[in-house]
This record gives sequence, C-alpha cells and structure tokens, in this order.
Amino acid sequence: MYPDAPSARRPGRCWTIRVVGHRDRTASVTCSSPCVMPPRSRDLAALRRFAVAHAAAHARAAAVHPDAACWCRRQRCALHEGTRVACAGSVVLVLRHDPVVGQVWTLSEVCAACAPLLPHARVLNRAAPPPPRVADPVPDTGLEPGRAAGSGAGGGREAHDRPAPSAPATPTVGPPRLVPGGFSAPSSGTGAGAERAGGRRRGVGGRRGRTTGS
Repeated sequence: MYPDAPSARRPGRCWTIRVVGHRDRTASVTCSSPCVMPPRSRDLAALRRFAVAHAAAHARAAAVHPDAACWCRRQRCALHEGTRVACAGSVVLVLRHDPVVGQVWTLSEVCAACAPLLPHARVLNRAAPPPPRVADPVPDTGLEPGRAAGSGAGGGREAHDRPAPSAPATPTVGPPRLVPGGFSAPSSGTGAGAERAGGRRRGVGGRRGRTTGS
C-alpha cells in the first residue's frame, strides 16, 4: 500500500487531450501539456485523428516512473468510487477514452490495483523494474591482509605512488527527440537540467572582456 508521505513517491503524471468545439462551427485540439497544436478547423475527423496520434506520441515518449504515486488515488478514486481498493502493485500508464463521448483522451500513471477498475481504460505501458544493486568491489591495496595502508616505513610512499581513482564519467546528453504529434521530448530529465544549467554558464560571457580597475 502506498504511503501518504509526499516524499515517498513522486507525483503521478496525467495528460489530457481534448477536441473542443466553437461557435463558428470550427473545432480545435488542446493538450494539458504545453504542446504545439494545429489551428482551428472544420474538419472534425482530421482533428480527432490528430488527437489520437498526439496521445499515442505522449505514451511513447513518457517512460513510466516506477516510484510514481497513483493518479487515481490523487483524484480520490472518483472513477471507481463504488469499489474500494487499496493502491498496490506496479505503476502502469493507462489510456482512458469513452467512445460515446469521443472527444477526450486521458493518459495517467496509476497503480496496478486501480487500472482494471477504470472504465474505458487500457494499459499501454508498465514501469520497468529497477536494476538490481551491485555491491561495490573491494579495492586492491596491494598490502598484506591486516596491514593498514600507510603503516610501516614504506606505507606513505606506496600511497603516494598509487594513481588517484578516476572520476565517474559524465553522462552524455543527446539532443531532444522529435516526437510526432506536435511536441518534442528531452532525452532525459537530468540531461534537460544540465543543458539549462550549461546555457546559463555560457550566457555569462562578459568576464573575458571585462577590464580590471587600477
């Protein structure tokens, strides 16, 4: 059962794509994320096809977070309020679309216990299990068992001559992936933050040409 502490799990994500009609008999597609949408049109069938493709693009680009909190529980399980269930199991990404309404597509991260209870929903993706933790290898000091590094006459010299451990390699950040359906997704969350931080450092470029006071 999911704990109630906000620090235990990250908030579950949800995307809502909607076809909205207007008084001039045109319609438009909206998305809860800041995505590029097509202009208004009278071709409702084309807008519906775009909405379906846009929801599918979000589903392909979004990696399901294994530590995400259940979005259904955040909404107090209003969609299946007649059935009481304790949130449990792995995190899945579901698509909800009522063919009778036909104008709204909703993607959300929910738990495996709530997913089968949501009406007009089907599971698209599942969270990958976290990789197993590997124990850190014991460093080979080259000393006899029970002899501390630096002890004895030559201990300091051995520690001085031994090369320093290499720093962990910095992960490379690739360019954003262009996703069909009107938006682009970054290659990774940490990479996007690194690019923004790097942009701020590059923006402070006046130090080289600044004159020093006498």
